[in-house]
Amino acid sequence: MNKVFLIGNLTKDPELTTTTSGISVCRFTLAVQRRFSNQDGERTADFLPITVWRGQAENCHKYLKKGSKAAVSGSIQTRNYDAADGTKRYVTEIVADEVEFIGARATDGETMEEKGVKNETVSAFQPIDDGELPF
Repeated sequence: MNKVFLIGNLTKDPELTTTTSGISVCRFTLAVQRRFSNQDGERTADFLPITVWRGQAENCHKYLKKGSKAAVSGSIQTRNYDAADGTKRYVTEIVADEVEFIGARATDGETMEEKGVKNETVSAFQPIDDGELPF
C-alpha cells in the first residue's frame, strides 16, 4: 500500500504548467512540521514536493499561495532521469489524489466555500444504490 496524508503550509506560490497534450499540472512544496523537537528543542519541518493534475491543479494554482495551509492525500512516487551533464538524477515526490484548502481565505475575505470552490476528489469508485448491497 502506498498512501500518504500530509498537512502543512506552502513554501511559495504554486506553479502551473501544461503538458504537450494539454493536461494541467501544478507543483508546489509543502512544509510539514515534524511531531517531535530536535536535540536543541526546536521543531523542524520536512519540505515535500507535491504534484497535482488536471482540474484540481488549476484550483490549487488559483486559490493557494505562499503560506496557505493545505491537506494532501496521495502516493509517493520516485522517478529518475538523465541530466544534461550526463548524471542520473532521482526525484521523490507526492502525487496528490486530493488537496483540501484549510482555513484559506480569498482576497475579498470570503472563504473558499462561500465562493463556491469545492475540493475535488480523484477516485476510481463509482456510486452505487444502497438497494444493491447484499446486507
